[in-house]
Amino acid sequence: MFFSKAHLYPFNLIREIKDIRAGILTIAEKWELIAGQYPEEYRRWLSGSWPQQVLPGMDKEGNVKFLALEYPWHIAAYNEVFIRFDVHYLTQNKSSSPIPAYVTAISPENIFIEEGAEILPCIINASDGPVYIGKNALIMEGCCIRGPFALCEGAVLKMGAKIYGATTIGPYASVGGEIKNSVIMDYSNKAHDGYLGDSVIGTWCNLGAGTTNSNVKNTAGEVKVFVREKNEFMPAGRKCGLIMGDYSKSSINTSFNTGTVVGIAANVFGKGLTPKYIPDFAWGMEGEIFAAFDRLISSIHNWMDWKGKSLQDKEILKLKHIFEQSIKREI
Repeated sequence: MFFSKAHLYPFNLIREIKDIRAGILTIAEKWELIAGQYPEEYRRWLSGSWPQQVLPGMDKEGNVKFLALEYPWHIAAYNEVFIRFDVHYLTQNKSSSPIPAYVTAISPENIFIEEGAEILPCIINASDGPVYIGKNALIMEGCCIRGPFALCEGAVLKMGAKIYGATTIGPYASVGGEIKNSVIMDYSNKAHDGYLGDSVIGTWCNLGAGTTNSNVKNTAGEVKVFVREKNEFMPAGRKCGLIMGDYSKSSINTSFNTGTVVGIAANVFGKGLTPKYIPDFAWGMEGEIFAAFDRLISSIHNWMDWKGKSLQDKEILKLKHIFEQSIKREI
């Protein structure tokens, strides 16, 4: 079986590929979960003879298939099969917490609720795919949810959120508005109204109120997305939204162009639709680099403090190295 090289910028810039979240779990967590069922593949994966971006998924008929994340938009495009796989293996020989009587549940047999999750009056439709509610997660009143869907540990759905499959909300993320076929990774926020579709958002991101992305061209033609490793735009299918790296933010009412790529630690603001590529550490839409690294780190500290976390020294050193390389590229 042949798998081509991964081009997963910006999600492999700070973390290793094995630590990328897709479905409910990271790639490494998936392999650990199924080590007993697929020991040969697991040993190959550990040894490096099986590419790190390859991970298992499951189709509607319950067949396991191995897929390669070659480009970042694949994280969203394949998310349905990843959610189905993770729910199947995470819930084996386990019992769901009861669905509250005031919840309108369609196909309740496909809904799994972990201990400590709080679900207020809402609608959950699991007829098209499983719905997984993680430990200590919160679904506020008035939410409408369609599977396949995963709300990971400690994550929050704000009041009236409208969620379409296949969507993952990562651990301790907080989201609202309308979301479709997207992955929002750990500790990120999209807490207000606005549309997010066919998108992948990294960790510790914040989308300001009213932020919306386009995921389809007006011509309904093929979307092309910038791949930094190749320094060219590549076809990504007819639907592709926002690709945003870790620690990046958008101001209120930001309008992201179809297939926009935002690097890490960028602060996106300005008039009109965004450009299709906004580099690491950008200040505004025009690609100007953050002037002061210390100011950037202070901002990240402030955001992390809201959720009781702090930036570790090794993470600061890694960010500083990437920042210095970005400055050199600009010069």
